[in-house]
Amino acid sequence: MSVFLTYPLEVIRVRLAFETSEQGRSSLATIVRKIYAEQAPRVSQPKNPITATATHVVEKVTPRSGLSNFFRGFTPTLLGMIPYAGASFLAHDSMSDLLRIPVLAPYTTLPNTSREESSTTSHKPAQLRYWAELTSGGIAGFFSQTVSYPLEVIRRRMQVGGVVGDGHRLSIPEVTRRIYMERGYKGFFVGLTIGYVKVVPMAAVSFYAYERGKYYLGI
Repeated sequence: MSVFLTYPLEVIRVRLAFETSEQGRSSLATIVRKIYAEQAPRVSQPKNPITATATHVVEKVTPRSGLSNFFRGFTPTLLGMIPYAGASFLAHDSMSDLLRIPVLAPYTTLPNTSREESSTTSHKPAQLRYWAELTSGGIAGFFSQTVSYPLEVIRRRMQVGGVVGDGHRLSIPEVTRRIYMERGYKGFFVGLTIGYVKVVPMAAVSFYAYERGKYYLGI
């Protein structure tokens, strides 16, 4: 639900970073109007009457412009959430458990921060020290970014589909084939290093704030 409500803003952000005009960068209003007005080219009618009828129905049912343009790449985004969110929490919790083993606990955890199980609350392990929590979150960001990045590349290629090529709205298989034909498997990891620079510290701070927030709020 959160992705659905905020995804149009993501498309606008990507397009603002992608497009420039002669007078400089395009304004927010200009980009919004441009995305809304873009139309995918009509598909040529095949000679086979059955196929032609099916193509006609698809053209009538599928909007060629309007609000649907703000959801280009939405499917790979949802698909990418599964490995990203799953890998992120798996790596974070696994690393946190590792840092709490008895041998490391005196150096990695804060004293007197564990909570025993009661009638109203369950057992909560001791809080990690700030460097340990940031390390755990950073590793989670590194791992999740690696496993989900190919879908991130596919999503961005679909988002800018209205301003490259013939404007045809490419499907996930079509984008995947194009990327592979252009650069092979390495094409799915272009820009991954920059992704690490952004995601690793972001995930580290996010998990730190998340865990500390739960502790201080008694959750």
